[in-house]
Amino acid sequence: MPRLIHLNGASGIGKSTIARMYADRHPGVLNLDTDHVVSLVGGWQDNFWTALVAARQLAVSMAATHLRSGHDVVMPQLVTRIAEIEAFEEAAKTYNAEYLEVVLIGSKVQALARFAERSTHLEVTRQQQFDQVIVQNGGDVLLERIHDHLTQYLRIRANCLIIDADSSTAEGTYESLIAALAASEPR
Repeated sequence: MPRLIHLNGASGIGKSTIARMYADRHPGVLNLDTDHVVSLVGGWQDNFWTALVAARQLAVSMAATHLRSGHDVVMPQLVTRIAEIEAFEEAAKTYNAEYLEVVLIGSKVQALARFAERSTHLEVTRQQQFDQVIVQNGGDVLLERIHDHLTQYLRIRANCLIIDADSSTAEGTYESLIAALAASEPR
């Protein structure tokens, strides 16, 4: 049974890095990085939130197509509202795939530190452009609000797999993901 593995978590926690590692080590898996899809929408830098809505609709179609072919999808995407993922859950259900939400968590302090560290090491790249959207929309205040929304969201999403990414390396977080996925497989 194909799986849609949704890697959720705050900005800078490592979702894209872990998704890339997973796809690289599992041939045939689609790394559906919604941030990348956003960057394919013209003018996204000027109207990020509109582009994000369009990108999520495109991502649902892409996920459905890949799942229908019998292959897994890994999707790194921050979500703090159930309405934002219902279409992905429905696509998985439609194509007899399993939807697994894995949330990478960390403290607010760690989230702010990772974001600050990330922005000092990047050349002008797509990721830096995304980071600029965060800075323009409140920076640390927005990151703290995202962390709070994610914490609230987790209270109503009891079936999420939770991985503490606070003090782990990318490789350690990846290994925790593999262990969590193995433990969640039907017996």
